Amino acid sequence: MSAYQRLDMRQGQSLVMTPQLQQAIKLLQLSNIELAEFVAEEIERNPLLERGDNAAPSEFEGEVDKSKGRDELALDGSEGMGNARDAVDASDTDMYEAGTGSDDARTANSQSGPSASTDWSSVGPGRGVSDDFDFEGSLSSEKSLHQHLHDQLSMAGLSQADSLIAARLIDETDDAGFCKVDLDEVATALGADPANVAAVLEVCHGFDPTGIMARDLPECLALQLKEQDRLDPAMQAFLNNLHLAAKHDIKALSDACGVDKEDVMDMLAELRTLSPRPASGFATEATIAVAPDVFIREMPNGMFAVELNSETLPRVLMDKAYYAEVSALPMRDQEKEFISECAANATWLIKSLDQRARTILKVASEIVRQQDAFFAHGVAHLRPLNLKQVADAIEMHESTVSRVTSNKYMSTPRGLFELKYFFSAAIPSTGGGEAHSAEAVRYRIKQLIEEEGDKVLSDDKIVEILTEFGIEIARRTVAKYRESLGIPSSVQRRRVLKATA
Repeated sequence: MSAYQRLDMRQGQSLVMTPQLQQAIKLLQLSNIELAEFVAEEIERNPLLERGDNAAPSEFEGEVDKSKGRDELALDGSEGMGNARDAVDASDTDMYEAGTGSDDARTANSQSGPSASTDWSSVGPGRGVSDDFDFEGSLSSEKSLHQHLHDQLSMAGLSQADSLIAARLIDETDDAGFCKVDLDEVATALGADPANVAAVLEVCHGFDPTGIMARDLPECLALQLKEQDRLDPAMQAFLNNLHLAAKHDIKALSDACGVDKEDVMDMLAELRTLSPRPASGFATEATIAVAPDVFIREMPNGMFAVELNSETLPRVLMDKAYYAEVSALPMRDQEKEFISECAANATWLIKSLDQRARTILKVASEIVRQQDAFFAHGVAHLRPLNLKQVADAIEMHESTVSRVTSNKYMSTPRGLFELKYFFSAAIPSTGGGEAHSAEAVRYRIKQLIEEEGDKVLSDDKIVEILTEFGIEIARRTVAKYRESLGIPSSVQRRRVLKATA
């Protein structure tokens, strides 16, 4: 063993996460609202940065140059510096021709409610009205009704197709907790069966608080009474004649319910213990804001246009004239270092914002390409899709795609959806054909059982039917999907059928 010290030189390689790289990664996973907060903080810290006016949303062109590849994006955001200022403009648009696009024009519903709520708890310290009171922080401490319902939806065990329907119904629920939307309109917008939409709403009626997402007051009260096992025929008749209770017409109520006056008074007292506004204990929607990151529109010629939401993307400028003026002044070394650091951070932020916009547009465009059948025909036509497929198509890493799809929303002719909803597992096809989405297969299994009538289908029979449709699936997989949908076995369904016959 050597008894003296010596100095050796070794060469090696290591990956270092620079602050700039960490910032670029952080920007990718921020939502537009969180991004606006981040940019506002950077503008306060950096004297060379200032906010620019957002450009007007770009207009869609009537035709697309067919000589361009499907993966080519027409981006106009500037990356380099101008003579006076640098800017990044987020009004970017990509268009492509969908292979199965519908010829029927659909009305875009960009104003529909969010399919999920933004988690404001991740936002930094709020800008309160004073140093002692954090107004935004106090708002974010309360969970909204929509966020509470979406949390329950994630644990409901519904298929992806049914989850999309449930998310739309949750979005249509008002602050009082009522879902007064026309179910036929929802079915038409999503390309789903009205009976399936009604079945999904029934599942949502089991969410907390009791009575939530009822279509009217009698149904809300009925759900609460049903949970207490107090919904008998007399009480149901009372609920059907609430207008008589409003008029205090006790005799008419007694006749309608088939009970005496004393029983009517008891039922009235029981109804007064229930909540006519099941969502009264939750924060109002004013505390939650979700804006789409991407707009999808179907053009009259059957092509889909993909556009970033420029209204919510901040436009950041760097004043190089001011930088040059300040740099020319006599300064100490510490001041020179501060100005140089501000210039470097401003340049990096502008480029990072531009790269973020391009990456989101690329990922969203590829999702639309992969799921064009959904946009054209509805939830039953969702295709299997995973992060690797999208990453390979746009030549990016899976982790990048994962960050981009986090907290990002897409406004489509069928409603507002989170990007992650379009990813699902694959079921192989017979004969080596195109694979099927696991969620679409669940949806088809549910349809088969709902339409079985008097002839109850066993799991083996469902396998045979699906095989005829070109879907290769094992019986145990059918059983697993059926159980995840909350559907009893064929033996139990036969017993129920005999009992009701």
